[in-house]
Amino acid sequence: MYAQLYFDYNATTPCREEVVAAMLPYFNSDFGNPSSGHHPYGWLAKSAVEDATARIASALGVATTSLIYTSGATESINMVLKGTVKKMRTKGRHIITTKAEHKAVLDCCAHLASEGCEITYLDVNSDGQISLDDLQKSLRTDTILVSIMFANNETGIVQPLAEIAHMVHENGSRLFSDTTQALGKIDLTQVLSLVDFACFSGHKIYGPKGIGLVYCRENENYGALPSLIQGGGQQKGQRGGTINTPLIVGLAKAITLVYEDLPQETERLKSLREQLEKGLLTIELAVSNSGVGARLPNTVHVSFPYVDGSNLLSALSRQLAVSNGSACNSASTTPSHVLRAMGVAHSLAFASLRLSMGRYTTKEEVEKTINIIKEEVFKLRESNILWERRA
Repeated sequence: MYAQLYFDYNATTPCREEVVAAMLPYFNSDFGNPSSGHHPYGWLAKSAVEDATARIASALGVATTSLIYTSGATESINMVLKGTVKKMRTKGRHIITTKAEHKAVLDCCAHLASEGCEITYLDVNSDGQISLDDLQKSLRTDTILVSIMFANNETGIVQPLAEIAHMVHENGSRLFSDTTQALGKIDLTQVLSLVDFACFSGHKIYGPKGIGLVYCRENENYGALPSLIQGGGQQKGQRGGTINTPLIVGLAKAITLVYEDLPQETERLKSLREQLEKGLLTIELAVSNSGVGARLPNTVHVSFPYVDGSNLLSALSRQLAVSNGSACNSASTTPSHVLRAMGVAHSLAFASLRLSMGRYTTKEEVEKTINIIKEEVFKLRESNILWERRA
């Protein structure tokens, strides 16, 4: 293990030992293809997938037939957005999303715009939430889909999905929510009853990388999404390709485990979040970017004026594993698009840290992290002439 303290759980999580143990037999001894229906190897694999699907559906409170396995949330997002455009082309080609969505949504929307779709990008306020009035004004008769992330991966801010769902469905449109960061941190039963589509990724909940889900709410007037990947007719023709038995088994185990103690773990993470945020905000002029309303229990996002963000990350990397935003944008030389959408100044957006905690984070680690960041911010400010002249 590395000597660093790990505070980047929103980027990825370690695979739990129980999950690894559950997957192992399906790599070697029970290696059959679930689509091989003429011998026991295939029967055993098919049974394992069906059992895993039943356990996931039970945990999430949805029907087994509403779940489609993918390679992860990015594929799931592409499947929903592109599939909806294809499915509802007779109704229109207008999509509404927000300026603070994950890049997977924004990049997919940009691609669809290049193919003739019209995209409306809603602003968010300084607390990271959309205006319901703006959403209402943006809805049109040709709006086929509204895509709004439930919990932001950078700031942890949660959107008011109940109100959003009412408006969208009243308009006759479909609602998709990227729920990737919320799974395992918040009970999603109510959320999934509100949306038409949602997506998940195994590696955010102590499961394996390379496996994800699309949730499609069953609707007899709507029908299935067209397949993004053709070939073989697997998963009722909705996603071609050999079904990944070991990863599906691992995903089911991971989801089952996080739901076993979800209320207690949520409260524990909230306590750690308050401890961490309170400690970091004792640093002079530090500002929280995580809003004042509903938010994830594990995420803290703070900006430090008069500090060069890249230098701060470099200094912290010897002791802490943290980030300045989404892992997908870690190589970017521009400030977080989420913070810019919230109106955070360019210089302040550069001087920001996202810290996300998880199952293995302790109070002692939080206290150490507060002290490490305080020390490094102090050092960097000492060498900044603007800090000396701030008065």
